[in-house]
Amino acid sequence: MVASEGQVGGGTAATGGASGSAEPGLVVVGFDGSPSATAALEWAARYAALTGARLRAVSAWGYPNTLGYPIVYGNENFEETARNTLHEAIGRVLVAHPGLVAEELVAEGTAIEVLLQEAKGASLLVVGSRGHGGFVGMLLGSVSAHAVHHAHCPVVVVRSETED
Repeated sequence: MVASEGQVGGGTAATGGASGSAEPGLVVVGFDGSPSATAALEWAARYAALTGARLRAVSAWGYPNTLGYPIVYGNENFEETARNTLHEAIGRVLVAHPGLVAEELVAEGTAIEVLLQEAKGASLLVVGSRGHGGFVGMLLGSVSAHAVHHAHCPVVVVRSETED
């Protein structure tokens, strides 16, 4: 399912409980600070608020690939940057949806590894169509394409209105 900013698709994100009845589930959303990830977070928050699901916003971080060359990162703290960026974004979402139950998770690893792990048992995984990596002009980024093919739950890919 591909959604645009401002749209919430039909259906509910629910899992069967022990009694077999539908219960609000867990919506996992990937966030890297890009416009597409921001649109995905906003979409996931609206969906979770409408369905009564919990929202888990996930940000992965790692050291850039240096292709074997030594590099000095200076004072850059990639984990702290990811944590602060995610925390600020969640703060904006909670203002818009005050009753939303939201969790923040920042983990070291590749985006797709972290997202697939966190999406195990989730009702829905929401990702942006393109993050900070990749090639300009691609319709679907590598993380969103991989998530669509390998997640064990439904996946929504959200495209930002600012993308060409």
